[in-house]
Amino acid sequence: MTYDKVIEALRPLLAAEARAELPGAAEPGDLEQAVWLRLLEHLAAQGPPPDPAAWLTSAVRAEASRQLRAGLRERPYTTEPAAEPAASDPERRALDRERVRALHAAIRRLPGRCPRLMGAFLSPEDLTYREIAGELGISQGSLGPERARCLGCLRRILASEVAPGPRRGKG
Repeated sequence: MTYDKVIEALRPLLAAEARAELPGAAEPGDLEQAVWLRLLEHLAAQGPPPDPAAWLTSAVRAEASRQLRAGLRERPYTTEPAAEPAASDPERRALDRERVRALHAAIRRLPGRCPRLMGAFLSPEDLTYREIAGELGISQGSLGPERARCLGCLRRILASEVAPGPRRGKG
């Protein structure tokens, strides 16, 4: 039996097994894709299994179990920051405004075209690299290195304004 025939013969069985194994707990399509990958790896390493249907059933169960265990450890990615109860605190808001003011003051002291570049990156309009490059009249490819240089300067300016911490190590 050729590989193509093995795959075609297993296609409906895999779909049925995947739906049966994960009723609503995960995506059957993801499970199918993972089992197809396992089958292709098996075909490449050892050739077709002696009993393809039994191998497929075993592979579906093993992969479903792995996906369910992984799902227990995974946490959803959220784009919204977690709401902090202290965010409504007037003192917290005042400190946040002071940090932003200090950052913008440090940006104004940067050399060369760094103030304009950093201002464009911090713009509330959320400009793309292409738009920033057009606005500043520089090539899009030089934005990354220029940004890195400006951030290094900004770090040095801000570090000089922060009181040094306690000394560590010997004497």
